[in-house]
Amino acid sequence: MENVVLIIHLFLALALIGVVLLQKSEGGGLGMGGGGGGAMSGRAAATALGKVTWILAAAFIGTSIALTIIAADKSTGASVLDRLAPTGAVPQEMEEVPALPDGGSLLPPAPSTGGDLTPSAD
Repeated sequence: MENVVLIIHLFLALALIGVVLLQKSEGGGLGMGGGGGGAMSGRAAATALGKVTWILAAAFIGTSIALTIIAADKSTGASVLDRLAPTGAVPQEMEEVPALPDGGSLLPPAPSTGGDLTPSAD
C-alpha cells in the first residue's frame, strides 16, 4: 500500500512541476500561448492550467498526508534515544574481543625521540 501511494505521489510531483512550468509567467518563461488574438485567449489557458495546478496540488498534499499516516502507523512509538544502550552497558557482540593473531597491539608504536627534548636553561 505504501509503495502504491509513494508512486502516485511521485507522479503527482512530476505532473505538478510540468504544469507549473507550462503556465505563462510575467517574463514569458515557458508559457503556452501568448499575446495576440487567436482561438484561445491567454486568460482562459491560465484559468484552465490554474485549475489543473490546484487539483494536482490538492492531490499531492493528500498523498503527503497519507504517507505520513502510514509512516506513523509503522513507527514503534519509542524514541531513538530509548533504543540506544546506556553509557555503561556493553553490547553483547562486544563482550568478547578476539585477540590479535600475533599477540600485538592495535595502537601504533610510540615515536622514537633522538634525545632529550627539554629546553636547556642556558
